[in-house]
Amino acid sequence: MEEAAKNRLPVFVLDRPNPINGLDVEGPVADPDKFSFTAYYAIPVRYGMTIGELARFFNDEKHLGADVRVIQIENWRRSMWFDATGLTWVNPSPNMRSLTQATLYPGVGLLETTNVSVGRGTDTPFEVLGAPWMDGAKLASYLNGRRIPGVRFVSVRFKPTASVFKNEDCSGINIVITDRARFQPVLTGIEIAVALHSMFPSDWKVDSYLRLLVNSDTLDRLKRGETAEELIRAWTPGLETFRRQRTRALLYE
Repeated sequence: MEEAAKNRLPVFVLDRPNPINGLDVEGPVADPDKFSFTAYYAIPVRYGMTIGELARFFNDEKHLGADVRVIQIENWRRSMWFDATGLTWVNPSPNMRSLTQATLYPGVGLLETTNVSVGRGTDTPFEVLGAPWMDGAKLASYLNGRRIPGVRFVSVRFKPTASVFKNEDCSGINIVITDRARFQPVLTGIEIAVALHSMFPSDWKVDSYLRLLVNSDTLDRLKRGETAEELIRAWTPGLETFRRQRTRALLYE
């Protein structure tokens, strides 16, 4: 869009459903001084928009001046998950192999820049998380005691064949969604991060969490020992501002 605007060329977006619905938004909004290839603008981790709506949002908020033309999806509603569309799942990434993994990704994926395996190199990426230094049974017990909505945790051992801790035995957790309507992936990821920091403070490299979290206040609060509830309360005003901003870009009911 940036280059098209410079060259006065239109941009056509053949829109696609957001696989994990277009209603729910979660997480801290990216800090303006940390924009990157993976954090293009001040949006939260889970933004609840289609790619066409994102294009409209970026064009408007960044004043790109691009001629953006979105070819809209027919018969899609914001409340739809991908399995309600009747479409065939096509992996958007080699390690994004199912709707379950896409649902878990906004929370679990944030942890992969730290020294934990998120299951890359296993049959179930983003459904498991672990490390050689982790006590999976202890972590699963703690997280289940937190009674996080719509999810349970099972202690597992696995050996990834790629990425972090390649060919090393890892102890960790299998993250099992029990009620998708109540499950909140970013909340769950934050609960896991709080648990790792409090239970394995000398092992988990918490500072590396910032790379994909891109919100310094949230990291600072996490390091001070605040709870997941306190972290969410702190980022809620920014999230509400984003909700209002995105309204102009939405195309579907």
